[in-house]
Amino acid sequence: MNDMKNGSNSIKYNSMQRQNSDDSVDVHAFDDLNSLVKQNEVLDDSNSLSSLSATSFNYINSIVGSGVIGIPYALVRAGFGLGLLLLALVALITDYSLTLMIKTAHLSGRFTYAGVTESAFGHVGYYLLSLLQFMYPFLAMISYNVVVGDTLSKVLVRFFPHLGASMGSVRFFVVFLVTLFVTTPLCLYKNVSRLAKISFISLASVVLILLAIIYKLFNGDYANVPQPKDAYAFVQPDILQSIGIIAFAFFCHHSTFLIYQSMRDSSLEKWEKVTHISIGFAWIVATLFGISGYATFTTLSQGDLLENYCYDDMNLARVLFCVSILLTFPLECFVAREIIRTQIKRFYSHELVEYDKNVDPKEANDDDGNNLIITLFIVFSAFFVSPTSECLGPILELNGLLTAIPLSYILPGLIFIKLDPHSLFSREKLPAIFLVVFGLAVSISGVIVLLPNLFDPERDCSTGIVLGYCKDDDITISINATANPIQPKLPLPKFRT
Repeated sequence: MNDMKNGSNSIKYNSMQRQNSDDSVDVHAFDDLNSLVKQNEVLDDSNSLSSLSATSFNYINSIVGSGVIGIPYALVRAGFGLGLLLLALVALITDYSLTLMIKTAHLSGRFTYAGVTESAFGHVGYYLLSLLQFMYPFLAMISYNVVVGDTLSKVLVRFFPHLGASMGSVRFFVVFLVTLFVTTPLCLYKNVSRLAKISFISLASVVLILLAIIYKLFNGDYANVPQPKDAYAFVQPDILQSIGIIAFAFFCHHSTFLIYQSMRDSSLEKWEKVTHISIGFAWIVATLFGISGYATFTTLSQGDLLENYCYDDMNLARVLFCVSILLTFPLECFVAREIIRTQIKRFYSHELVEYDKNVDPKEANDDDGNNLIITLFIVFSAFFVSPTSECLGPILELNGLLTAIPLSYILPGLIFIKLDPHSLFSREKLPAIFLVVFGLAVSISGVIVLLPNLFDPERDCSTGIVLGYCKDDDITISINATANPIQPKLPLPKFRT
């Protein structure tokens, strides 16, 4: 293992030093998007490195994504008051863990997640990280299918109301067509770097959706949404699941080292500053999503907040959200595919497999047949699993508890405890110990509570159901009349607390 470095804030690693360290030991750095899509071709060229403001933008773009759409649902699970406190707490803990990851990189001399994990825990740590890093994008792909199916089916019903009589079939057919003609070709597209370079569209879409949600809150279109007496109760029982959703929304640890290495004159001090700025902005966006969405629908808020809006409303926002997801889907698939490919090569060679991250994927000489098989396996596995849940909330909870929390809190804390030379209960290690204990307690107990009810058909999800407060518009009357001519107006769905 490389010699220990003290990790002091005064230490600065120039870009050439980081590149040399990275090339010499992190030869399986599938966790960094840079090694997959070659966003920064020459790290030792100072002109290609990012300023503090540009780094902050890239950082914010990696944090703020589709997960924020589930924040109002997280407030439902934990309670409005406690949910907002948990938002702030998770933001603070995430801020600390991101700083801790860069400290572990300086301690190990390796600047990828796989590198620092293997430095601390050898092959066992490497394979555990590989498993978690495969599960995260795979579960994210399933959640994207759920969102696309729910969202586009409602857009179709907006123009073809008679389809509302069989929303389940429409939803399945929509996901199948999107998988066959959109996501599969994008995932098979070798030059993924072109998709990565326009990833800012995802952030722009999220901001526009947020503005639309705030507008709908104040224009009174949903003033008829009923509010239970305890709608703003401070606490609700499903606190652990709420933390999982919030952790998923703040997760960006897979791109931490890429962003750090792209920063000009990077140092621990500058990294802490840019982390505070980025996490602070992400917390503001998440809080605005949570408050505005929850204030509109209170305890009826769903895992995909756009599901709460009527069939004839917010369709442009739905399309924007789908576009951002479809641009993100192939990047998640590419990460999952590279992990499988790396493990297969490592299994057959019985040695460390080198991955040349300076080769653009479109120029790689890999076996196209194997890439095709692996890609199709991943994409259609996600497709066949996605119909098992019509609710986005449970998938966000599961991904947060099983992967986001271990990758965000448990592993960074354990790695720092292992690599830092101070005694176990020293002042330097106590926060890391708290990070590990917090992550283990939430993850283990949350999964135990969640799994028995994960596929419960009575979960609070109204996909394909016309909500009571939408019953008077022409589209939903037509849908209800087609589905049930005897009773054209559906009652407001019950919500289980």
